Amino acid sequence: MLMRIGGKESPSLDDAWTEVKNPATGEVIDRIPAGSADDVARAVDAAETAFRAWKKKTPRDRGMILFHAAENVRKQHTDLAALLTTEQGKPLAEAIDEVRGFANILEFYAGISAQQQGEMIRLGAAGDCLVTREPLGVCGAIIPWNMPVLIMGWKVGPALLAGNTLVLKPASTTPLTNLRLGKILDESGLLPGVLNIVTGSGESVGEPLVKHPSVRKISFTGNVTTGLRIRDLAHQGLKVITLELGGSDPMIVMNDADIDKAVDGAVRGRFYNAGQTCTAVKRLYLHESIAEPFIRKMKERVESLRIGNGLMPAIDMGPMNNAIQREQIAGMLDETRDKNNGTILTGGCTLQEGTYKQGYFYQPTLVTDVVPGSRLVTDELFGPVLPVMTVPDLETAIREANNTRFGLGASIWTSNLATTRRAFDEIRAGIIWVNRHLTVPPEVPFGGTNESGIGRENGHHALDQYSETKTLFLGW
Repeated sequence: MLMRIGGKESPSLDDAWTEVKNPATGEVIDRIPAGSADDVARAVDAAETAFRAWKKKTPRDRGMILFHAAENVRKQHTDLAALLTTEQGKPLAEAIDEVRGFANILEFYAGISAQQQGEMIRLGAAGDCLVTREPLGVCGAIIPWNMPVLIMGWKVGPALLAGNTLVLKPASTTPLTNLRLGKILDESGLLPGVLNIVTGSGESVGEPLVKHPSVRKISFTGNVTTGLRIRDLAHQGLKVITLELGGSDPMIVMNDADIDKAVDGAVRGRFYNAGQTCTAVKRLYLHESIAEPFIRKMKERVESLRIGNGLMPAIDMGPMNNAIQREQIAGMLDETRDKNNGTILTGGCTLQEGTYKQGYFYQPTLVTDVVPGSRLVTDELFGPVLPVMTVPDLETAIREANNTRFGLGASIWTSNLATTRRAFDEIRAGIIWVNRHLTVPPEVPFGGTNESGIGRENGHHALDQYSETKTLFLGW
């Protein structure tokens, strides 16, 4: 599959290629151009040319194009979801939800397109001011491999509605559905060059994109180390940045919670997408009075999860996306055993026999008696492993929830309004769920604090970050 530059499929100028593999089988399913800085320059040139005409379209006209694209995505959602499962590994049902989520995002931004209006400030004898919001220009987006379709929507929707053009770099292990969606957007009415997709590594494509002097904004979703590098590079060019850098989301279950509902929430919140979700439940804190029945029920649920190729029917969890990520998780569990940092209640092993032999499968794992300071609670666990701790009261739970360098999301499970209010006031995170976890509709601003990032995706808030104010001062 080829890159898309200027509304057309395009190979790399260097004629180098990268293989894309199915993480469930190890099979090579396609190859993509290994792009270069020259390819980034071509894409930025195409975006600059398209910007002159795209910014002149009314927000309503741009919104209609997004609406048509959403309609076309829905018509093809089955094929798109199968492609996503094949390259990413997640169960088909999850892939269908993600593709539909992409369409939802485009529909949301299409729906608010007519609301993009300016404001008049009356200054009396001094005159009047008309304040409008202008697009930034050419923007860059760097997409991760865990939720490549949904996160593409988070960046494409507000960027294009605001009147910008975009150069997008997909993850090298999951570029195929992004490229297919780019083609659908082009065929739905985008001007050539409004959306350009350049495939390749972070070093050969990502860094040149961030450094390019004509790129006004970078939106990146990924790990902290790369995010800090992007921050430093973007600062040199005074670029606008949005960084979503993951998290270590706590889930707190109090003794007045609905235990069965909370068990369901913990299992789904941790093992959805094989635990490879930024806002997954990554630390579970149980009130000590309910810990025993909760853990017993959760162990039963986890051991009943059906693992396999996501294209097979009735699969609950697919493989991890790549070998490197699986090795990191396996290494953390080996360290837990070696240092006696916790008790592995169930799971804790790589699956490499029979139908699992060629894929990147790992058992869904629960760890209890976790020692404070263990990497299971200090680092971001990006895989199907859940550390479980007990707490005597809400104060302790909140203190432990905040004992992290991250601050993306958190959830509190309770029937008490006062408990809810205190958790919301005191937990440091960008989003707090009550009696649920993971859900992020397109209307809701999403982002974190501390090392979880800078800025917000979604909603009107994202539009503001893809535009800047411009003032006309009328002196009478």
